[in-house]
Amino acid sequence: MSKVSLKDKQAYFAKMQRANYEASMRLEGIDTTLASPLKNDKAAVLEKYRQRQP
Repeated sequence: MSKVSLKDKQAYFAKMQRANYEASMRLEGIDTTLASPLKNDKAAVLEKYRQRQP
């Protein structure tokens, strides 16, 4: 069994964190295309839910 370096672990964690974030955004109905990476931020999520409030 080969040893995994700390840098490899950190890269894997960052990749999985981003993938989970994008999946969460898709589940909430927010566009996650590569053409608009800056659009998918906290402000966009907050704005979506502010519009839903009665």
